[in-house]
Amino acid sequence: MTSHNQQLFDESQKIIPGGVNSPVRAFKSVGGTPLFFKRGKGACVWDADDKRYIDYVNSWGPMIVGHCHPEVVKAVQDAAAEGLGFGAPTASELEIAELLCKILPSLEMVRLVSSGTEATMTAIRLARGFTGRSRILKFEGCYHGHSDGLLVKAGSGALTFGQPSSSGVPAEIAALTTVLDYNDAAGLEKAFAEYGDEIAALIVEPVAGNMNLILPRREFLDAMRKLCTKHGAVLILDEVMSGFRVGLQGAHGYFGIKPDLITLGKVMGGGLPAAAFGGRRDIMQCLAPLGAVYQAGTLSGNPVAVAAGLTTLKLVQAPGFYERLTKIAKDMTEGIAASAKKHGIPFSSQSIGSMFGLYFSEKVPTSYAEVMACDKEAFNRFFHAMLAEGVYLAPSAFEAGFVSAAHSDADIAATIAAADKVFAAWK
Repeated sequence: MTSHNQQLFDESQKIIPGGVNSPVRAFKSVGGTPLFFKRGKGACVWDADDKRYIDYVNSWGPMIVGHCHPEVVKAVQDAAAEGLGFGAPTASELEIAELLCKILPSLEMVRLVSSGTEATMTAIRLARGFTGRSRILKFEGCYHGHSDGLLVKAGSGALTFGQPSSSGVPAEIAALTTVLDYNDAAGLEKAFAEYGDEIAALIVEPVAGNMNLILPRREFLDAMRKLCTKHGAVLILDEVMSGFRVGLQGAHGYFGIKPDLITLGKVMGGGLPAAAFGGRRDIMQCLAPLGAVYQAGTLSGNPVAVAAGLTTLKLVQAPGFYERLTKIAKDMTEGIAASAKKHGIPFSSQSIGSMFGLYFSEKVPTSYAEVMACDKEAFNRFFHAMLAEGVYLAPSAFEAGFVSAAHSDADIAATIAAADKVFAAWK
């Protein structure tokens, strides 16, 4: 009997490119038929065939308090009953803006938008408007949304002009982006020595989550801040993924690095489309209607999305919230790694806050090149075997995973047991 997942995928491919509305959902990296989910509750999701999975994707990060948290659902229902949107200011926009500025040490002013891509795209434009420069520095393996200037990969050498990583991106736009190696402080020094007076901004994931989980070296973080200050470039920390995931104050609070701008998304929307960017007052005042850098959005600060985000951000401030998330992420990753070692399988893992990485490699990678050297086929095999055991991991060897407050000790133990069963059968 054909599964409902397969039926839905077959039908979707007729009218939706690739059958999905975001590429990674297609399971192209791991093979097989993508799952179509119909409901979620707490730490679990159910697919179109009614199979239950312990969820470690968490809608790619937003579900930090779990699926369908009753307080978040009630807040959304109450907001929707008052109106789905106005295209005009609301008191709730001010409330979430004040809360963000209170929680995050880098925010003096903030503007709400609807997606992480919109936040990073506008932060880049704002940095260019503020500095009067055009060049952007980014790092191989860091993803900052799908705007043209950020869909760029490295050229043939460390300091060559970037090359488009997507059809439809003009080479002229890609040429304004220089792509460097993540965690390479020396390479960063060299780039600023060559292009310093051209650089408008350096944008980086302070904790990389789009080439699996890669942690920054201290000297790398310090070099970014020092060089941006020295050369008058804007340091943009893309915390769309790490914001409220690494800790309450994001990665910049965790590591004690002060950015000029940050971008936020995912958790701050509580599962609905909401994002933001903000930072230094003098830079933010360059935005229209105060300044000459234009940005607008009809659904920016949508009251229903803001309600979900506000409630989520209040819940994560509960005493001990992040301490428990940190512990269960560590317990799970260390348990899976111990099982792999017991069965003689090359494997490593790490976590920070509620984010984690699993690698089919003897050691934890620290760069894009090291991630690419991990055994991708082994991960794909592991992914499908864990699916069969009722554990849903990101369908790619190059994505970080997430735990939520809804994950119980029993969920963690069941996940480790599933991995042990999979590794025991590994040949």
